[in-house]
Amino acid sequence: MHPKALLDACTALVQLVLKFDHPAAAVVSRFFRENRNLGPRERNTLAETTYAVLRQKLLFEHLARSGSGPRERRLAILGFHGDRNFIKSALNEQECLWLDGTARVRPDELMAHHRHNLPDWLVAPLKAQVGDEFEALARSMNEPAGLDLRVNIYKQKRPVALDQLKKFAMEGAPTPYSPWGIRLQGKPAINKLPAFISGELEVQDEGSQLLAWLLEAKRSEMVADFCAGAGGKTLAIGATMRNTGRLYAFDVSAHRLDALKPRLARSGLSNVHPVAIAHERDERIKRLAGKMDRVLVDAPCSGLGTLRRNPDLKWRQTAAGVLELQAKQTAILASAQRLVKAGGRLVYATCSVLPEENEAVAEAFSAAHPDFELLPVPGLLERLLGQEASEAPAGGRTPADAAAHLCSGPYLRMWPHRHDTDGFFAAVWQRKS
Repeated sequence: MHPKALLDACTALVQLVLKFDHPAAAVVSRFFRENRNLGPRERNTLAETTYAVLRQKLLFEHLARSGSGPRERRLAILGFHGDRNFIKSALNEQECLWLDGTARVRPDELMAHHRHNLPDWLVAPLKAQVGDEFEALARSMNEPAGLDLRVNIYKQKRPVALDQLKKFAMEGAPTPYSPWGIRLQGKPAINKLPAFISGELEVQDEGSQLLAWLLEAKRSEMVADFCAGAGGKTLAIGATMRNTGRLYAFDVSAHRLDALKPRLARSGLSNVHPVAIAHERDERIKRLAGKMDRVLVDAPCSGLGTLRRNPDLKWRQTAAGVLELQAKQTAILASAQRLVKAGGRLVYATCSVLPEENEAVAEAFSAAHPDFELLPVPGLLERLLGQEASEAPAGGRTPADAAAHLCSGPYLRMWPHRHDTDGFFAAVWQRKS
């Protein structure tokens, strides 16, 4: 594609995404469907340019003020993914001089918000949690996420999967904590890989894998994934159950559960039962009260732990919206706990980094439900990591040190800058007998 045409397309896509009417991923996908003449390289350039603008929005808007022409065009130029000389061939002399000038701006000349590119309402709660690590956290949130895979242990073992990847010139290494994970170098296309097609491998962030691991679902148990979505954790749980027992995948969105079906078919699991429910108090939930050995509540949340993948969320979410989510999370958790039998386990998890959605919800639940005992996650993880010592390298740490590194107080707390994963939280309880 001619440089000017490609820049025009980037500008059009940036303009659509910055309306923030819909998630960026959905807008990009729709744009590609409506422009089927775009090749793989053009699609990659368009997507990466758009996500660069979302990640560095405050900085780019600051730099764009000294330029000329439509705002979205200036932002697209600053975020353009590709050879600098290629994009300059689409610019006039004045634009080239401006672009060269922006490249000479030093980080120490910028204001703090131009460096961290986070909305003001989000800065204070992050600084309160990580202190001097804030700049490192902000940088990590503004970098693209890597590619983690989960080995389907019902079908394959990790060492074998690693060997298979090498045969296709894909370099991978065991994830530091999850015994099922593989971290790939770069972002190779894996959708045509035989191991992916056969269901031996799934794309899943290591932090997400640990949430399923904490549930410790066993053979022949009754288990529920209360907010299953597209089923990434459901499939991991089903594999740990070795395709036995009964695993319910509940969700209020039948559309999201439909996305689980092809993945479920590849996985080889027959113990998973997707169930669309109207709300958390659905009659089908009531009929299963007190029957579940284990329940995972991966609650709807702000998703602010996934900014590496979904940078638009920091501009689409608000402090008021987080409080609304907190009320929903509290209600969902209160409903899900009814499923847990005496002696059963309940796990509450989010992909948020905000205490309002995490510790606050967990502490309120503990206070309101004295029949549940909080299980300290560091102890659980130390035991799990110890059992898998030959498989999971635990980042070169002892199981005890690795568990402590992954936790804050009694809870799992994973951060992009500390663990090279998305941001995750988990609390674990056991119902008293």
